[in-house]
Amino acid sequence: MRVVIVEDETAAALNLSSLLRREFPYMEVAAQLESVTDTVEWFSENPAPELVFMDIHLADGSAFSVFEKVEIKCPVIFTTAYDQYALDAFRVNSIDYLLKPIKESDLHRAVEKLENLSRAGAGDYARRIGELVRAQRGAQAFLVYVRDRIIPLRTEDIAYLYSSNERVVACTLKGERFPFDRPLDSVMVQLPEEGFFRANRQFVISREAIEDITVWFGNRLSVNLSVEVPEKVVISKARVPEFKKWISGMR
Repeated sequence: MRVVIVEDETAAALNLSSLLRREFPYMEVAAQLESVTDTVEWFSENPAPELVFMDIHLADGSAFSVFEKVEIKCPVIFTTAYDQYALDAFRVNSIDYLLKPIKESDLHRAVEKLENLSRAGAGDYARRIGELVRAQRGAQAFLVYVRDRIIPLRTEDIAYLYSSNERVVACTLKGERFPFDRPLDSVMVQLPEEGFFRANRQFVISREAIEDITVWFGNRLSVNLSVEVPEKVVISKARVPEFKKWISGMR
C-alpha cells in the first residue's frame, strides 16, 4: 500500500514514518511533503496513493485548501496538534483524525476504520472530503486560550482578525481582543464566505463590523470598522472589484 505523508514538522513526520514501518510493514511511504504547494504539485504529477496522512495546519496555509486546488480521491487521515474542538465534522463525514503526538493505539484505530470504510469505494472519499471542507467553512465558534481559561469565541461575534509579526489577534464587535494560535489562512478556511472577507495580508474583516467605505488614493478603498483597528484597513486596487461584489452580496 502506497502512503503519502503531508507534515511540515520533521520530527512528527519521522515519528509517523517509524510507526508505519513498525506497525504496518505492508505500507510504503511514497512521498513526504511539507506544504500546500508541494502537495498540490505532487498530486498533479503522480498517481494517487492508497492512503494520505495530512497535517491540518501547514507552513504555507491550511491543508483544506489543497482539496480546492487538486482532486484527491484516496482516503485521508488528518493529523492535528489541537484538541478535539470542532472536529466532530471528521466523525460525521467518516474521515478520521489523529491527535499529535500520534499513539500506536490511535493509529491502529484509524487504519481499521478506513479499512471498514473502503467498502464505500474510492469515489465516496472525495465526496466525504468535500463535505468536510464545506463543514469547516461553517464553523460556529473557535476556542481561544486566555491564561488558564479556554473561551469559545463565536464566529458571529468577530469584527476582524489581524496578523502582525506572525501573531494573530481576533477582535470582537464589543472591542474585546483574543490571541489566536493559528495563521489567518487557516482561520479563513473555517469562516463563512458571505460574512468575512480577506482584505489584505493583515486583515480578515466581518461584514457586520463595516461602518462605511472611503475612496482611497490609487483607486484603493479604505474600510472603516465599528471598532478600533491597529492600522488602516486598505483594499488594494486589484481586489476592489471582488470586494464590491462581496459587500453587495453578489459573491
